[in-house]
Amino acid sequence: MTDSESTRIREFAARLTGADSSAWAATFAQVPRHHFVPSFYTMTGDGWKEVKNGDPEYLDGVYADTALTTQTDDKGIPNSSSSEPSLMLAMLDALNVQPGNSVFELGTGTGYNAALLCARLGDENVVSVDVDDELVGAARDRLARLGYSPTLAAGDGAAGYPGKAPYDRLIATARLRFIPRAFLEQSADGAVMVVPLGFGVARLTVTGTTEAHGHFMPLPAHFMPRRVESMAPRFAELETQEARPTTVNVADVLERLSFPMSLAMPDYTSCTWVDDDGTPSALGLWTGDGSTATATMTGKVRQIGPRRLWDELEQLAITFQDADGVSREDFGVTVTPNGQRVWYGAENGPSWALPAE
Repeated sequence: MTDSESTRIREFAARLTGADSSAWAATFAQVPRHHFVPSFYTMTGDGWKEVKNGDPEYLDGVYADTALTTQTDDKGIPNSSSSEPSLMLAMLDALNVQPGNSVFELGTGTGYNAALLCARLGDENVVSVDVDDELVGAARDRLARLGYSPTLAAGDGAAGYPGKAPYDRLIATARLRFIPRAFLEQSADGAVMVVPLGFGVARLTVTGTTEAHGHFMPLPAHFMPRRVESMAPRFAELETQEARPTTVNVADVLERLSFPMSLAMPDYTSCTWVDDDGTPSALGLWTGDGSTATATMTGKVRQIGPRRLWDELEQLAITFQDADGVSREDFGVTVTPNGQRVWYGAENGPSWALPAE
């Protein structure tokens, strides 16, 4: 590593941690992000452009506090990234690791987060699993070149890694729809887990191996979703459905209600259609079971599938109609042997069941 790169890493860590000293400050200054992100993609008018080490904009991009797309699928849809460093720092701080703690990570990705954990806790205490075996192989090589050798495995991270359980800390770097049962079963009593749910991050404390309770952190989070089989939206079929009016402000859906929606419909995806002048004209919503809805900006709705997504959204709008703003820290999560739910305000307040595993 050159002197200029070392200086840039130290300056990056100082900007990231700021005046409020984090226990992770020295770790971010020690582990080079560019080693784990040899290239990334930016969107241009002509599609994705790959930015490689050596390109003029490369180091500025890698050492900016932004998420970086590092892989796309054969349709050009991003499916792996290096997370926003300030979000990584906040999640690592929330883990509250102690010397000797064992950590399980769902979502190895580039290997950068695993390297930070190794630098702080030691290789022998870090386990990381990713569904993409090519990503795992590349991460293993990058980690080894820096002298780190955590336990890495390719597979479904939601199944955990029982061979090295129980874990004192668990973290996920992919958006989940529920807390995996294996996370509870492979946790030590009192373990802390920090996991993205919907468009937020929940911090939970585990009791025994069957219960967990916690709140959402205040920061927004838009992680890549955990890869699962899902159906495509059924927009063409919607044309056969009769439109009905809605009282919900369509423009409000992806603004004020976006976070509650991401909890009540944890696998939803959205898109918008625009007029020639760029003005939004309609909104589309769908979930992995094929449920699909569209709404025009003039308030006409069509929906199809086993769930009536817009009906659910209208109920959400009623729940939050008197709320000036929707703060993530006002939401919590409760996991018991009988199920999982997120709630608003208090455990006996409005709540939404998370899908069964």
